[in-house]
Amino acid sequence: MVHCPDCETALETADDIEFVEVDSAVGFIKASKRFYTANCAACGVTIGSGVAGAKSNGGAA
Repeated sequence: MVHCPDCETALETADDIEFVEVDSAVGFIKASKRFYTANCAACGVTIGSGVAGAKSNGGAA
């Protein structure tokens, strides 16, 4: 069983983790990388991070 290192809540389902987009940077061909953190839904502590592909049109509105 996996637990949050801060509050010891069991991380059993997708609802126990909150993914938050934290930054975007425009790259070539008008695409931007999406950076995110994985946070404990119970206490909000960051337990991981990563890059999740690209947004079309560089995230432009």
